Amino acid sequence: QVQLVESGGGLVQPGASLRLSCAASGIIFNIYYMGWYCQAPGKAREVVAGITSGRTTDYADSAKGRFTISRDNARNTVFLQMNSLKPEDTGVYYCYARLGNNNYWGQGTQVTVSS
Repeated sequence: QVQLVESGGGLVQPGASLRLSCAASGIIFNIYYMGWYCQAPGKAREVVAGITSGRTTDYADSAKGRFTISRDNARNTVFLQMNSLKPEDTGVYYCYARLGNNNYWGQGTQVTVSS
């Protein structure tokens, strides 16, 4: 059974940092593309960042320069370091794993940026 379990969300003030983690089980983690998506209130889920099995990364324009995605294959975990957070970063952050036609989602972790 595949499981993606996110953690690290919370309520922070603008300008603060958070580090999200996603622990994967039930997949051969090191060969999967891993990503983070955000669903803001009333909006569709959108990609934030992704990392390939070869550690090539890509980011949404809104995340470039502020967020960093990384992976630890020994721990089957993908991270999203979020710095200089803004109110518009508020949403539920979902971890995503993809290999060919196999796609899996975590349950999400809430990030709220507010003063």
